[in-house]
Amino acid sequence: MAAVSLRCCRRGLSQILSRGGVFNSPPKPSAGARHKSTVQYATRPDLPKLAYRRVKGKSPGVVFLTGYGSNMNGQKAEALEEFCKSLGHSYLRFDYTGHGASEGVLAEGTIGTWKKDVLFVLDALTEGPQIMVGSSIGGWLMLLAAMARPEKTAALVGISTAADHLVTSFNSLPLETRKEFEEKGEWTVPTKHSEEGVYKFNMDFLREAENHCVLQSPIPITCPIRLIHGMKDEDVPWHISMQVAERVLSSDVDVILRRQGQHRMKEKDDIKLMVYTIDDLIDKLTTMV
Repeated sequence: MAAVSLRCCRRGLSQILSRGGVFNSPPKPSAGARHKSTVQYATRPDLPKLAYRRVKGKSPGVVFLTGYGSNMNGQKAEALEEFCKSLGHSYLRFDYTGHGASEGVLAEGTIGTWKKDVLFVLDALTEGPQIMVGSSIGGWLMLLAAMARPEKTAALVGISTAADHLVTSFNSLPLETRKEFEEKGEWTVPTKHSEEGVYKFNMDFLREAENHCVLQSPIPITCPIRLIHGMKDEDVPWHISMQVAERVLSSDVDVILRRQGQHRMKEKDDIKLMVYTIDDLIDKLTTMV
């Protein structure tokens, strides 16, 4: 029975993907078209408001965690919303502090800041265990959140997971280069994903990030984990996903490498793979129940 429902779901998914709306320009609205979720704001005492979009539905729900400097309106995030709506499962996407429509300043954020954001939305905006889908730094944050909230974690899906990546990248620089950046007080990283052509991280950011590194010891996460990574990723090497797979305590871990995949994994086939992977996890989790 589960296999039959899975095939039906995938036929519906194929229709969503073939429309092209979540990958190119939005389709013209029709009488039967689904509407996007509306932006809402979560208020927290003495902390910036967080912008989010939520779809209510069945469990397990899906929560999408974006990458650094990104926002909840990306192609992967929107494709997942359409998929969850088609299946009737709950879905949440949001912007970290200093990102997108949320309050705060990006340059003032830290890994700890964004970890608190993730824990807040899990506690305040979701019901029951969730499948967390983390892209890049979102993959690092999903691991931190899963350790802090095991009861809220049904499964994890990492996309180009960047666990510890900023810290290990900086520490792997030649000593003289590191000293130059430390004296300057700022590390500039070339990137194609910023209008300025660089990401800028101050030394305080890097020192704080060291407190959240996870790859130096076993990672106490036991839920199902799927790690998807492109072998042409020029920002976060795919071997990081292999390291995560080696260190987690879960016995249900798959690593999926895409030979032509790049960092953002935003090609149509990349997004299909991501959604099919989540589809299979939902089927597995609901069948187990």
